[in-house]
Amino acid sequence: MKNLQHVKERSERGAIVAVDSAADLMEGNRGTDVMVTASYIGVLPARLAMDYAPRGVIGFDGGVGPEGVGIAGLWYYEALNVPAAAMNVMTIILGDGDDAYENGLISFVNRPARDCGVKVGMAVKEAAQLMLENDPASPTGYEVTNRTCVEQGPGGRQVIVMDSIVFGTEHDKRNVLVTAGHTGRSGARHIETVGPFGFICSDGGRGRNDSGMAGLYIVNALGIAGATVDASKARLGDGMSTYEDGLISAANDLALACGVRIGMPANEAAHRLVNRDPE
Repeated sequence: MKNLQHVKERSERGAIVAVDSAADLMEGNRGTDVMVTASYIGVLPARLAMDYAPRGVIGFDGGVGPEGVGIAGLWYYEALNVPAAAMNVMTIILGDGDDAYENGLISFVNRPARDCGVKVGMAVKEAAQLMLENDPASPTGYEVTNRTCVEQGPGGRQVIVMDSIVFGTEHDKRNVLVTAGHTGRSGARHIETVGPFGFICSDGGRGRNDSGMAGLYIVNALGIAGATVDASKARLGDGMSTYEDGLISAANDLALACGVRIGMPANEAAHRLVNRDPE
């Protein structure tokens, strides 16, 4: 029988193994090996690979595709705390694991892979070595906030990006928060609890009766300026996508009063919010 697995590196922790397909994993890969596969890294190949629970997995991105199907396995793996990365399909020969290992370049990574040091643009060889040598953290859901300061405003105020308003703290009362949850009734409750200087969240796809942005008007009465971005343009659950990709879809009166406008990039709106004069 043809040898379906080609070992590229080996250490006391396991091996880096190149295979032509995610269907080529075996029991010996369980818990130790990093698999470089010439399969796309969608949910179906992820299910096949996880029958043998390897240490880490790299597959190609398939051009991402509709609804992100070509890379959807990254989040399947992330939920299981398995480092995984996609490589740019245009850098490899499909169905050739050896070529993927030698020539692939990383295009997308999940959080456990980032914990291991894997970055977009990195050679697959290097990424696989990092996955073999390092273990990801095992954080709780509330510990993965992706909190980042992107702008310093007057009076010590900051524009803080994070993935959800539920990660806000008492220190954020002076900050503008850019997050990635919807701004419906429950979102407004969390905004009220944090009480930020201003905020930009998602409209969640609007919903029936524009319920995904209804919280804007609830918190306007509390003196909190805020806006939403179009969920078709910025990824829900990814605060940095709200900030970098978001386009304003709605704003309350307080936000409109400081120059926030429908269609404005979220980063510009955040700049206007953090620089508004406190009343």
